[in-house]
Amino acid sequence: MKKEEAEEYIKKLEAFETSINEDNDELDLNFLGELNDLLEKLNTEMVNPKLQKKDFTNEDFDFSFNVNVKVKKLHENAVIPSYSKVGDAGMDLTITQEIENTTFSVSYGFGIAMEIPQGYVGLIFPRSSIRKQDLILSNCVGVIDSGYRGELQATFKKTNGLDSIKYKIGDRGAQIVILPYPQIKMTEVENLSNSERGSGGFGSTGN
Repeated sequence: MKKEEAEEYIKKLEAFETSINEDNDELDLNFLGELNDLLEKLNTEMVNPKLQKKDFTNEDFDFSFNVNVKVKKLHENAVIPSYSKVGDAGMDLTITQEIENTTFSVSYGFGIAMEIPQGYVGLIFPRSSIRKQDLILSNCVGVIDSGYRGELQATFKKTNGLDSIKYKIGDRGAQIVILPYPQIKMTEVENLSNSERGSGGFGSTGN
């Protein structure tokens, strides 16, 4: 993916999050489709070409990049997250219980807790199947820190009130992507270096 494409999606994500926080009734639902298309594109770009074949074995994987994540079942019907296809970036999360259901939102529990290694973070995204529901992941992307040991959960905003089509117990309601991240050290300074963009904010780079 080119830098310009990534910057454009970041702008759209920021605008979409602002709309949700402002309880805007005219949400750009098409953006959710674009976001899922982006995830599918990233899946394609990240996959090893030799894994494009239909039949594969463990020898096809480069295990030097594998990360072991401990998972504990908290519910008898819990399902350990797994990849649906070779090359997928996200592992499916299966709903085991409906925690809360109000007029405007619904919360689900996935019945598992994780021990994500230090230096990694879990990011919860909606699945492409969300197009069939009247739901939006409330915080757009859920962040699971490595120190969290509670149940993985997700809250969705209903787009059609009480008549909203929602997930059922046993459905795969989200996906988790686990990625490494750098530890950032903040240094206070008096001045920052100059840049081409400078202090230009939203819209400063054009439409």
